[in-house]
Amino acid sequence: MKKGLIALIVVGLILVIAYFSFKGMYNNMVTMQEATSGQWANVETSYQRRADLIPNLVNTVKGAADFEKETLTQVIEARSKATSVQVNADDINPQQLQKFQEAQDQLSGALSRLLVSVERYPDIKANQNFLALQSQLEGTENRISVERRKFNQTVQSYNAYIKKFPQTIIANMSGFDKKGYFQAVAGSENAPAVEF
Repeated sequence: MKKGLIALIVVGLILVIAYFSFKGMYNNMVTMQEATSGQWANVETSYQRRADLIPNLVNTVKGAADFEKETLTQVIEARSKATSVQVNADDINPQQLQKFQEAQDQLSGALSRLLVSVERYPDIKANQNFLALQSQLEGTENRISVERRKFNQTVQSYNAYIKKFPQTIIANMSGFDKKGYFQAVAGSENAPAVEF
């Protein structure tokens, strides 16, 4: 009888310990997943700030009557496409992130072409509104870079946690999936050619 009671107590203790371990790991996964979603919101906020600055930048440049309309059209179209690509923060997978990044990269390219084109227009370059907008845009690009880096760090912590044993068992049973990362733009490893 004593052996049966001891065995029952041991089994009970094991179940209690397992319950609290499972609960703790599950709650950590929820917390880390929410941190990833929160950091994604910061990334989206930075990109939205850039999207909000673009109409002002375009309108300032439009003031130069002979400015290339094709360049402005490309920027407007790229902005429209970039703001239409939405990513669900609860399901940030590599495919969604790649579509989002491709749209943002197209916008970045169009903005770069706009800023290079402006170099040929001294009136625009001297316009205080344009200079202020250009400065805000540069600051926003820096914010985007910082938020993307923080997002990748948050995702790395989350992904590493759900892959470790025994968390991987709980993650698979509970539907915690790996999140995607921001990747470098293809060709970014090559420095741009500067010609005078």
